[in-house]
Amino acid sequence: MNYLPEEIPQTNVTESSNKMMNLHYNQKHMNKESFIVEGENLLKKVKELINEGNVRKITIKDKAGKELMSFPLTIGVIGAAVAPILAAVGAIAALIGECTISVEREEEVTKN
Repeated sequence: MNYLPEEIPQTNVTESSNKMMNLHYNQKHMNKESFIVEGENLLKKVKELINEGNVRKITIKDKAGKELMSFPLTIGVIGAAVAPILAAVGAIAALIGECTISVEREEEVTKN
């Protein structure tokens, strides 16, 4: 489409910059935390974390800090989708003693 100079759509710069600033106000913040658990409590703790709903990634590391398993979680992960993950976590729990679970949580940050 060809525009004549007087037909070119005009954009209000302040309106556009205000929209961009509003994007800043509803950002998601990733919070990281770690738990040290014994092997027999690993599966129980992972189930608790999954049920919380705001966990986005779980990483399991051995005593030395070597990553054994890492898996992302999405909103609404339930039932059959989680079963293979829990089976793998159960197998790891049977083989190791103490381990560290690192968790990334998504928290919405709102500014007024």
